Amino acid sequence: MRNITDLIEQYLKQILQSSSEGSVEIQRSDLADKFSCVPSQINYVISTRFTLEKGYYVESKRGGGGYIRIQRVDLPSLDAIQNHIQQTVGKEIDQLTAEGLIYQLEEARFVTKREAHLLKTAVSRDALTLTLPLRDQIRAKLLKAMLIALLAK
Repeated sequence: MRNITDLIEQYLKQILQSSSEGSVEIQRSDLADKFSCVPSQINYVISTRFTLEKGYYVESKRGGGGYIRIQRVDLPSLDAIQNHIQQTVGKEIDQLTAEGLIYQLEEARFVTKREAHLLKTAVSRDALTLTLPLRDQIRAKLLKAMLIALLAK
C-alpha cells in the first residue's frame, strides 16, 4: 500500500494535469480533511515534492482565507531545455539539484524513466566517491555530457 504522502502528491498532480491554467489553488485544511491528516503533512508534501527544481512554483498565503497555489513550470523547447541545463548545472552541481533537474526532464518526457534512473545513479555520491568540491564539479561535467547526448537523440 502506498503511503499518505504519495497519495497526496498523486492527487495534487492529477488536479494540476486536469487544470486548464496549469495551476491549482487549494486550502491546506480542506486537503488535510480529505486525507484525514494534519495540515503539517500537507506542508511536508508540498515542500518536498513540489519544488522549483522539480518544475513547480508554489505560492502560499497563511491565515483565515489562506491558500496554497501550485503552478507547473513547463519546459517549452529543446533550446530552452539546453539553456535551462546550462544555467542549472553550471560548473558544479550538488546531488539534490541534479536529481531535481533529472526529475523535471522526466516529468516533461524529455528522458524516459529508465534514462532518468541511469542518470541519477551515475551522478550519485555513491558513484562519485570524491571529496567536495571536486565531486560537484565532476557531477556537473558528467550530467551535462549525458544530457547533451540524450537530448540530441
